[in-house]
Amino acid sequence: MHLLIPHALSDDEAARAPLRALQLPQLQDLLQRLAPQTLLQLPEDSPLGAHEQLLAAARGLDPQAPAWAALRAHELQLPGAGSGAWGFVTPVHWEVGQARVSLRDPQELDLREDEARALLAAMSPFFAEDGLTLHYDQPLRWLVRGEPLQGLTGAAPERVIGRNVAAWLPASPLLRRLQNEMQMLLYTHAVTDARSERRALAVNSFWLSGCGALAAAPTPTQDLTVLDALVQPAQRSDWRAWAQAWQTLDAQLAPLQAALGAGQDVTLTLCGELQARRYTPAPRSAWTRLLQRFRPQQASDLLVAP
Repeated sequence: MHLLIPHALSDDEAARAPLRALQLPQLQDLLQRLAPQTLLQLPEDSPLGAHEQLLAAARGLDPQAPAWAALRAHELQLPGAGSGAWGFVTPVHWEVGQARVSLRDPQELDLREDEARALLAAMSPFFAEDGLTLHYDQPLRWLVRGEPLQGLTGAAPERVIGRNVAAWLPASPLLRRLQNEMQMLLYTHAVTDARSERRALAVNSFWLSGCGALAAAPTPTQDLTVLDALVQPAQRSDWRAWAQAWQTLDAQLAPLQAALGAGQDVTLTLCGELQARRYTPAPRSAWTRLLQRFRPQQASDLLVAP
């Protein structure tokens, strides 16, 4: 049994205090009985987060440039799904400040399906002129197929939320021009006017990610369960909500604890934004067991970097 928890680790000192007020018995027991190993430590400018790389490897994709959109097109059996490069298009709101342009959390758009489909229909002819075909999937996730996507690596929106978009824009003059054109189109679109009347954030650009092609249908290499309750509060830096989510999540660790007690092969992988730590059974000395019994580490010290 393998559990992977994205955004389980934080390097923000503000996350420590809310955790100290909690009791996390399942997690505490597992961390005392399993041995840690640093699995990943990524650079600050990595387009992918730690859990994205691990999930990609588990799904049989290239962990450095996973073709998530092509995999989704294959699952949906879209025309041309087995060939060519694909990408995800996410409708977004760019917030323009004096010194930078930052990305708001797409979830804050509260984009309705009819609005998303109307925007996609308006944007499709412009994409088509550049050899790109749009397909609707969900309000905040469209798919795009075309030769201009070959060789592109784009950061997932989650990596860019609240940050200056300049460092994360696609390395393609064609796609940057298309982004500029769509900003002008969206500014005058009827959906933008209607959303303004109900005081909703404007969709004023799009974000490209998950690009690549599938040589063949990937074969998963690992069977793991992902528990993602911590993602949203961590992305908002809402550490009180993050700690509360840990409280709920702790009960979901009981099956792993039971499997460990039964002598089964278990793995717990805790991810921060740029690091991953894996916990597996390993022999421990009598002295180590004694120290852990009488001076156990607190969850706040294990989950929050000093």
